[in-house]
Amino acid sequence: MDASRVTQLKQFVDQCKADPSVLSDPSLSFFREYIESLGGKIPTSASEAGSYKAKSRAMDESDEDLDDIEEEVHPKYDEEEEPEIIESDIELDETDVVEPDNEPPQKKGDPSIEVTEENRDASQEAKIQAMEAISEGKLEEAIEHLNKAILLNPTSAIMYGTRATVYIKMKKPNAAVRDANAALEINPDSAKGYKSRGMARAMLGQWEEAAKDLHLASKLDYDEEISAVLKKVEPNAHKIEEHRRKYDRLRKEREDRKIERERQRRRAEAQAAYEKAKKKEQSSSSRRPGGMPGGMPGGFPGGGFPGGMPGGMPGGFPGGMPGGMPGGMPGGMPGGFPGSSPGGMPGNVDYSKILNDPELMAAFSDPEVMEAFQDVMKNPANLAKHQANPKVAPIIAKMMSKFAGPQ
Repeated sequence: MDASRVTQLKQFVDQCKADPSVLSDPSLSFFREYIESLGGKIPTSASEAGSYKAKSRAMDESDEDLDDIEEEVHPKYDEEEEPEIIESDIELDETDVVEPDNEPPQKKGDPSIEVTEENRDASQEAKIQAMEAISEGKLEEAIEHLNKAILLNPTSAIMYGTRATVYIKMKKPNAAVRDANAALEINPDSAKGYKSRGMARAMLGQWEEAAKDLHLASKLDYDEEISAVLKKVEPNAHKIEEHRRKYDRLRKEREDRKIERERQRRRAEAQAAYEKAKKKEQSSSSRRPGGMPGGMPGGFPGGGFPGGMPGGMPGGFPGGMPGGMPGGMPGGMPGGFPGSSPGGMPGNVDYSKILNDPELMAAFSDPEVMEAFQDVMKNPANLAKHQANPKVAPIIAKMMSKFAGPQ
């Protein structure tokens, strides 16, 4: 079709919408007849035209409402932004903490070699010399003697543990930790190894690790020195543990609140989507003719069924319909129902009788009944195949009685 003609037709339709009285022009009688043949209704008075305009405005407003609903699908949900948790400082007693030593690793022997009795004796002699040097405060000399003792007998945990104690006196905690670890590799139950490592870790400010090592050393071989160091280490270790538990709890609470907010946000979105669907359905239902949800197939525009029921129902309801109208409708319905034009349904049906009939309204929600009713509307002769159905036949009979017009 020519685009210009389509544009003209659209302009004409818009004019009819704005002023339906235009259709009353005698020259447009052919157009009115066409609209009515499709089931449409032409306003016959100014009041009806005004009513049409009001309905048109209502439809436009309804569309605006739907636009508002669209905007509400994703409701604004102000998620509370919580600040990051910043841990506070811990007040610790770090009086005896020293700067870590970063000297190259000390000499170590090969623990896999077989130590002869002669080397073992020589190692013990070197250890005695180291102890004498320690008593004289000659710590560097003591380290030299212990280096010799370890190389002669690298399988002795005591030698490593003794050298670790000298490094502690020299304020070299990292070297002491390395020797303590070597002692514990050789003998996992070395009290001197745990004691030396615990004291070295305390010097490095590793309070929790130090407390653990010192408690193990105390269980293996308790002495007063271990107890004295523990009295300084444990308070700091307890403060750190309490601090960690506090902030672990705060972080968990923060995460729980975040999860709860997300759950509420999803619930709000789901509720908004539900409300949108509900309003859209209500708006759609209010637009349907007669207010009947889903409408009647074929509709009732213009007060009758489009095309009517051609030829009526000759022969009536043969054999009767279960539950009523025994023997059929006398004489059938040649030419259509009483009060109607030949070959069609009545044009003055009071549809309120249908809409206010609970039984009919309930029946129309049954797919089986609706399918049968549509079948009969398409071809009245099909009534015969439904009259044996106890669910369908009484409803069709009652529906027919509504179209019988005033009695």
